[in-house]
Amino acid sequence: MKTLLPTSTAGSLPKPSWLAEPEKLWSPWKLENDELIEGKKDALSLSLFDQLRAGIDIVSDGEQTRQHFVTTFIEHLSGVDFEKREVVKIRNRYDASVPTVVGAVERQKPVFVEDAKFLRQLTRQPIKWALPGPMTMIDTLYDAHYKSREKLAWEFAKILNQEARELEAAGVDIIQFDEPAFNVFFDEVNDWGIAALERAVEGLKCETAVHICYGYGIKANTDWKKTLGTEWRQYEEAFPKLQQSAIDIVSLECHNSRVPMDLLELIRGKKVMVGAIDVATNTVETAEEVADTLRKALQFVDADKLYPSTNCGMAPLSRRVANGKLNALRAGAEIIRNELSAK
Repeated sequence: MKTLLPTSTAGSLPKPSWLAEPEKLWSPWKLENDELIEGKKDALSLSLFDQLRAGIDIVSDGEQTRQHFVTTFIEHLSGVDFEKREVVKIRNRYDASVPTVVGAVERQKPVFVEDAKFLRQLTRQPIKWALPGPMTMIDTLYDAHYKSREKLAWEFAKILNQEARELEAAGVDIIQFDEPAFNVFFDEVNDWGIAALERAVEGLKCETAVHICYGYGIKANTDWKKTLGTEWRQYEEAFPKLQQSAIDIVSLECHNSRVPMDLLELIRGKKVMVGAIDVATNTVETAEEVADTLRKALQFVDADKLYPSTNCGMAPLSRRVANGKLNALRAGAEIIRNELSAK
């Protein structure tokens, strides 16, 4: 990126009310068949417009083409039965009814590639596309076939690599893998989780990112945060090995969190998407609040490697609030750019 402190979102943006129920996570589609296909394109275009109007530098589809950040990808794979469901505990936090892996998982065709091509046609801005990471995928299923979290993760890594290579060919500049599970399963992360993620990015020439946050602002996540004490040091477990990994960018949660900023020293040398926008509140940050978070991060991240972003996705928020936060992110980054240029 030639732009200093290029801004981006971590993931989702609100869906329009005619596509899905607003201010609700994983809301069912209101359209069907060809109308749904066109509706997703319209929503993607609108989401892009909001990002460009706010001055966001690295744009995305706002996850308008996905109902769920993990299962929408899995729905397109063979070997997973969505009718056969089991209750599992997601990230050791809350129970959910999930589909079952009943056979070998395989990707029969591209999942998001046509959507990425459509977005590429609409803008010359750098594009970031999000995919679920292997560990977070296995944590969203009941495995009755492989009966090994590690084996299933490696299969997903291979499938994700197929998709990522085609997304790169479609013109995507940054491919991000969402791995909130990295903040929970520390032994697995270091034993094979980061290695599986590296398998997912194998052979890619575009930039790659891993997004590790403390989750959407839903009750299960906010309740969990209350148990974590005065300092959230989960990043300390994965950062040393991530610093040595093939992943280019680490995306994390900072604003209004209890993450000690000095943990960023553990990934010194990597590009860092610093979450400077809280997605668990309707309060719109001031530009100065964003700038203050970025100033603190600059103690541990070189300016040419700092990418201001949001803590997580903003799908549960209203479009008005989300747009306000996008504008604050851009304005806060501009304050710091001006400060740096004055030195």
